[in-house]
Amino acid sequence: MKFLIKLFIVILIVFAGFFSFVYFAHYSDGIRAGKLVKFSNKGILFKTWEGEISQGVSEAQTFIFSVEDDEKQTIEDLNRLQGKFVKLHYFERYKTLFWLGDTKYFITKVEEEQN
Repeated sequence: MKFLIKLFIVILIVFAGFFSFVYFAHYSDGIRAGKLVKFSNKGILFKTWEGEISQGVSEAQTFIFSVEDDEKQTIEDLNRLQGKFVKLHYFERYKTLFWLGDTKYFITKVEEEQN
């Protein structure tokens, strides 16, 4: 019985460590620019903010991103700048977390680009 309790605690610590790493550690960060072609709040059980910018002439050059719910100013800015050229500051997580967004890329700041 003591062995099972110890095993459960070890599994719980490993899971908490993995989750903390995936949530808090950022794989990369940077800036992407393009025309904001889509931004929406979607989902059934977990509503997430998802968007897309076009980075070139062809539709093949797109950048798909998510925005966390607590980024109120960023969400406001993206809704206001729909159809305009924007510069997006982002960070990339190691894995996707389905309750935060569909992608690994999370926007933290938006600037309007004068093209």
